[in-house]
Amino acid sequence: MGGGTALVTGAGSARGIGKAFVEELRRRDARRIYATDLARQGVETLAADDAGGCIVPLTLDVTDEQAIAAAAARCTDVDLLINNAGVCFPSRLIGALDLVGARREMEVNYWGMLAMCRAFAPVLAARGGGTIVNVSSIYGLVNHPYVGSYSASKAANASLTQGIRAELRDQGTRVVAVYPGTIDTELSASNPSRDKTPPQVLAAIVLDGLERGEEEIFVGPDALDVAARLATDGKGVERDYAQALARRLENRS
Repeated sequence: MGGGTALVTGAGSARGIGKAFVEELRRRDARRIYATDLARQGVETLAADDAGGCIVPLTLDVTDEQAIAAAAARCTDVDLLINNAGVCFPSRLIGALDLVGARREMEVNYWGMLAMCRAFAPVLAARGGGTIVNVSSIYGLVNHPYVGSYSASKAANASLTQGIRAELRDQGTRVVAVYPGTIDTELSASNPSRDKTPPQVLAAIVLDGLERGEEEIFVGPDALDVAARLATDGKGVERDYAQALARRLENRS
C-alpha cells in the first residue's frame, strides 16, 4: 500500500471498520487517504490526529449520486477504493413492523456501493486499473433470519461484486470481496458473541490479502467456519440459522 492513494467510505465511526482501514493504510505509508463519511466530525478527528498530513477528510453520502460524482472529480489520484459504508437495522423480513429499515439497508449497502463503483471505475482505469474492495458480510452468503433484510442487502452486494469484477477485468481493475463475521463495532454492540474480531485485525487481514492477490477474503472465526461449511453442507448452515432464530424468539417470549 506504500505510495498509493486510497478512498475509504464509512470512516467516521470511532470503533468502525472504516477508521481501522484508514489507520492501517497510514501505518503502511499510503501517500494519501481520503477518509469519507456522511458525518464529517469523525473523519476530521482522524485527520487532526495525523501528524503526517496524509489523511484528507471528506463528507460523502454514498446514496447521493451528485456528491459521489463530485468526489470522483476531485479525487482523481485514487488507485484503491474501499467501499465500507454500510448500515444494519436488525429485523426479520416478515416480522419487521415496516420496510423502512430494509429499504435503507438496500439503499446504502447495495445502491450506494454500486454508485461508488460506477463513479470511480474511470478514475481507476486512468490510474492503470487499481483495486476496488467491497465489504460484504458472511451473512451475504447465508441469510441470518434475525437480520434478514441486512443479509439480503449484503447478498446483493456480494453478487454486485462478482458482476463488477467481470466488467472491469479488461481495464485491469481488481475487485475484491470481503466477508467478515462478527466484528467488534458499534453495529455489533447488541450481539452477545464473545468471539468478535477487532476492526484493526480485519483491516490488517484485508490489506495483507490484497498484497497476496486474493479476490475473496474471509475475516473472523465465524466467517471462516461458515465458509467452510457452506462448501459442503449449505442447507445444514441454513437450518442452523433458522434454529438460532427460533431459540432467540423463544427466549424473548
